[in-house]
This record gives sequence, C-alpha cells and structure tokens, in this order.
Amino acid sequence: MKKTIPFLLFVFLLISNQIKAQITTNKVNYPATKKVDTVTNYFGTDVKDSYRWLEDDMSEETGNWVKTQNETTFGYLDNIPFRNELKDRLSELWNYEKVGAPFKEGNYTYYYKNNGLQNQYVIYRYKTGDDPSSAEVFLDPNTFNKEGTISLGNMSFSENGKIAAYSISEGGSDWRKVLIMNTETKSIIEDTLVDIKFSGLSWKKNEGFYYSSYDKPKGSELSAKTDQHKLYYHQLGTSQKEDQLVFGGIESEKHRYVGGYVSEDNQYLMVSASVSTSGNKLFLKDLSKKNSEFFTILDHTDSDSYIIENIGSKLFIVTNLNAPNRKIVTVDASNPSPENWVDLIPETENVLTPSTAGGSLFAEYMVDAVSKVLQYDYDGNLLREVKLPGVGSVGGNSGKKEDTEVYYTFTNYITSGSIYKYDIAKGTSQLFRKSTIDFNSDDYVSVQVFYTSKDGTKVPMIITHKKGIKLDGNNPTILYGYGGFNISLTPGFSITNAVWMEQGGVYAVPNLRGGGEYGKEWHKAGTKLKKQNVFDDFIAAAEYLIDKKYTSKDFLAIRGGSNGGLLVGATMTQRPDLMKVALPAVGVLDMLRYHTFTAGAGWAYDYGTSEDNKEMFDYLKGYSPLHNIKEGVEYPATLVTTGDHDDRVVPAHSFKFAAELQSKQSGNNPTLIRIETDAGHGAGTPVSKTIEQYADIFGFTLYNMGFKVLPNNVIGEFKK
Repeated sequence: MKKTIPFLLFVFLLISNQIKAQITTNKVNYPATKKVDTVTNYFGTDVKDSYRWLEDDMSEETGNWVKTQNETTFGYLDNIPFRNELKDRLSELWNYEKVGAPFKEGNYTYYYKNNGLQNQYVIYRYKTGDDPSSAEVFLDPNTFNKEGTISLGNMSFSENGKIAAYSISEGGSDWRKVLIMNTETKSIIEDTLVDIKFSGLSWKKNEGFYYSSYDKPKGSELSAKTDQHKLYYHQLGTSQKEDQLVFGGIESEKHRYVGGYVSEDNQYLMVSASVSTSGNKLFLKDLSKKNSEFFTILDHTDSDSYIIENIGSKLFIVTNLNAPNRKIVTVDASNPSPENWVDLIPETENVLTPSTAGGSLFAEYMVDAVSKVLQYDYDGNLLREVKLPGVGSVGGNSGKKEDTEVYYTFTNYITSGSIYKYDIAKGTSQLFRKSTIDFNSDDYVSVQVFYTSKDGTKVPMIITHKKGIKLDGNNPTILYGYGGFNISLTPGFSITNAVWMEQGGVYAVPNLRGGGEYGKEWHKAGTKLKKQNVFDDFIAAAEYLIDKKYTSKDFLAIRGGSNGGLLVGATMTQRPDLMKVALPAVGVLDMLRYHTFTAGAGWAYDYGTSEDNKEMFDYLKGYSPLHNIKEGVEYPATLVTTGDHDDRVVPAHSFKFAAELQSKQSGNNPTLIRIETDAGHGAGTPVSKTIEQYADIFGFTLYNMGFKVLPNNVIGEFKK
C-alpha cells in the first residue's frame, strides 16, 4: 500500500500536467490581408480604415478572403484532439424530444415539436377535442431545403383559422418571404410576398393582414442602409404590388421601425413607430369605421408604450412614461392622450412585463433577474400570486379572452424548460410536459452573488457549475454578458452550457448596466457617454471570479454576441491581461461606422454616432474595439464568429476586427475567424450547424486553456 499511494499520486500529477499544460504551438500563419489607405476625417481627426474594402460583401475579393480565412481557421480547429468528442456529446444531449405549448386556432390545436436533432421545429395539429395522439404534421420547415438553412419565422392565423400566413428566412437573413396557406388543404393559395423585414403578421378578421418592410435597397441587400420602415395591408386575393401603404413613407418623418397589430376583437389597428430601438410613438385607428383616421396617443418617443388589451373602447396600455419600471394604465379610445391615463397597476420597484389570457392580467416582475408573477383582474384587483415551481424564468401566460387555461414555461440555468398548465379561475398549476433531456440538474448548483463595479455600483451575477468543484482557480470558466438595449438576461437552460458544465466548466452571467433587469434607469446607465459602465461591470465580474478562485486568468474565457460581441471586443482590448480566451460573436466592433449599415442607425439611442458631435466621436473612438487594437500587445486567444448572411450586424465588423488583430497580435495566441456560410445573426440556425459551432467554440476554448483531452474524460479515467 505504501508504494501504491505515491505511484497513484504521481500518475494524477502527470495527468494534471498533461491536461493543463500551456500550449506552446507556433504562431499561426495567417492569410495575407492587404491594407488600403482609406482615411475619414471626423471633426478634424483623420482615422485610418485599412480594411474598409472588406465591407463590400458582393466583391470577389472579399469572397476570396472569407475562403482563405476559413481554410486557416478550420485547419487549426481540425487539429484539436477532442473536437469530435464535443460534437458527439452535444449531439447526444441534444437528441431528445422537445415540444412547445399547445395553442388553438379555428377547429384545431397546434404545437411545435422537434424529435431531437431535426434542424427546424415541425408544426403539428389535431382537431380540438380529439385525442392528441391523432396529431398530424401541419408544416415541416425541414422540407424547405435539404441543408435546413431555410427557417420558419412568424406564423399568424386568420380569425376563423382557415388561412395562415407565415414568413421564412433563407440563409439566416432578416429579409423574409411570406407564404399564404389554406389550413384545411395545407396548400399555398397565393403568390409569395417578398422583401419583408422586421415584421409581424397581424390579421384583420379573415380578409387580409398587416406587415412591415423597407423599400428594397440599392446595392447589397445584406449591408445597404435601410431607414424608412412602412406598414402595409395585404388584401387576400390581390397581388403584393396592390398592397395598401397604411403608415409611413413620409420623407420628412422617417421611422426606422414600424409595427402594426390588430386588437383581438378586430376593432382597432394599433401602430408603433420608432426612430431607434428605444422609445416609440403610438397611434390608433378604428377599423369599424370606414376610412377612419389615425388617433395620436403619443406623439413623441420619450417612452416605450404599447396597447396590451381593450374592452370595447377601454384601452389597457403598458408604459414606462414617468415610470421607468413600467406600469399599466387605462384610457378611453375617444380621448387617449396621456393626461387622461389612469393607473391600473402602478409602477413598483421591480420591472413589469405583463400578458393577458382568459380575462386576467398576468404581471411578471423581475426581482433581481428572477421571475415573480401576480394575477390581476381587469379592474386592477390582485387575485393571487402564481406559485412557480422554483427560482427561475417564466415564459408564456398569454392567450385569448375566452381561454380558461393558459400555458407557461419554467426554466433556469440547471433546469431544462418544462411546460405547466395554469387554471385561470382556480389559480392552480399542473405539470403539462416535463423535459426528457438526459441531464441531472441535481448534480449542479446555481447561485446568485452581488459584486461591486468600478464606481461602487452593486451588480448581480449568477454562477452555475457542478456541485463540489474546488475553488482553486483552475476551473475553465465562461463569463457571458450582453449589457445593452434594455434586454434582460434571465436564467434559462441551454444544452450547450450543460455540455460545458459537464466538463467541469463554470458558467457565469452578470446582469450588466445597459440591460433592462432594473428598468429604464439601469438601461440608460449603460448608454452613450456612459457605455464604459458596461465594460467596467464586466471587468469587475471577471475580477470577482478570479478573486473568489472560481477561476484564474489562464482559465477564463469571455463571450457575448451582437452587442455582447462589442462587450467582448472592448473588454479584451482594454484588459487583454484578464482572460485567456475571447469569443466575440456577430459583434458590433466598428463603432465609428456601425450606423451606416442596414438598420444600424436605429441603435443610436444606445451608442450615439460618430457624426453627432466631437465629444461623441472621441468617446466612441476611445472604446471602439477595431480602433483600440495596439501593435505589440499579446491579446488572448480569439475566435471571432459571424455569418456571411448576417444583415443585422454585418460581417464586415468581424472581418475588419479579425484582420486588424491578426496584423498586430504579439505572442503565440491564435486569432481566428470562423465564418458560417448561409447563416445570419443567429435566428433559425439549423441544429446541425449549431452543434458544429459549439464544438468548435468549446474545443478552441479548452485547447487554448491547455487541455489536451476533455477534462471530464481524464478525471473519469483517473477515478477508474
């Protein structure tokens, strides 16, 4: 025995050194990227933009650059020894039946289902009242093309349920086509509508529907600027060129985002019009009166307000006007201006997100990013608190006035989403469908902590990992953030994160300023000239994880997408010493030119633009990731990810950032860009592509943290 123990200890130390040894591979040989002396003058300051030619997504030269970069990247990824193991485990865990909550339209009950590894969810239906086992396939997006890259967007049914309109996205683009189907025969009954973007589909009885779009841009459909959104009405039986322009199109009053939706009783058309991603005007049109004019409810964009319900002429409006955490007010449609509003559910210290079903208002509140739901009647009387299955996030609680029951989902970082049926009158919940994923949440723990940011602000963060991990600084950790556009990161289960945690990984999510977790003031504290607060919050989160020995700088990766990609880019250029790996996805990385592409100008509420004034230009240039890469600095191992069809945050952001980083990176840490073909900003990405992406992302991360084999496999071998 005395000889055996030292030998096992030696083996353990040998294995530990093998899996956590630092990589000493040679520097990656990157493809040559030409520099062109393109200079723009901003308020007397010349700014070089050597890779602006990569903004031309239609050029053969850019296409060749994408091809050679992908060859380099996949050549590197192909040599990661456990990449296929990750892919196999992701596929294995992903392969379980996923079913959405049922909903009724006409004579049928519909639901979405994925058998496991299907690229897109399939819509099933059965006659309401029949045995659900009799369900048939209603629409299968997997048949749209063999690669699974054409995805289903919105689907909306006419009042009687006999006609459905649905949108599709090709290759992940935000530009959509709309098809119209006879639901009885499941046949397409009209010509396809085209060139539709950022649009809902809202029916007026059984006659036609409203949708929104821009004029088709000149030049590249993927990157050309779009800033005049319009609302149209499509009458069944007519061609798209005959569609009526209902709202917008006035050159002197541009709106970048316009949405129209019809009240459930078909009495009103409600229109929201915005110039940016925050704040909207609100208008109302009485559809019961022929040729009626729009009433103006709000003629300014100082708030986010929308009509959630009506009973006859009584309107129920959700607003943050003089109520940063939102409230519900009522007003008569005959005189709907704000001075006549009456509080129904007043503002509280927590952010309100309401829904309606069965004659009740369901007020969901975020309490430190965790859901709490209260049920009210239409007179504003509190009926009860909805008892939830645990601490986490709720989705759903939305239905029609005649519904007697409503469905909601419940999830958190360690609990896969299950569906509950709620009896609206009795206030009781019943488990409707439990997730069948092969993941034991009892083996994991998710805790919320509060840490202090640079300026003393307390910021919440949820840290999730396997039970029993040692706080020795050696745990591979992903710090994920967003921090913008009033978007809240609430606890939710992810198959990919489950695989990461199976490997002993820590997953941490701070609720940064710029988000909506604490209302409008929390959002505004991370915008424009206060945007640095977001990066400071993220940096402080990393320092907390290191200080508490969850991880160390050698085992920390930072990750985020879109605005979160900006977060990663800014953090890694400001504090390259803080992390081992950086993973910016579809990021906004050129802060001086973001507003010149597609609908980017609409983000100015959060960012400001380089054209506003010198102060704003200087501030943006001071943190813009592209413009703060310095010669001779050793940046963390970086895997930039984007899609060649991303027309929201155009891939040029990622192209230029990767080229600049490759030209200036010091040391051996790789700087790679993975460009997915026939993919956009993320929505509708086929399951097969998602699995491949995450196998590459996690493989790259662990490999650059020094792991030669998967951590969980080595520990398992030792235990044997």
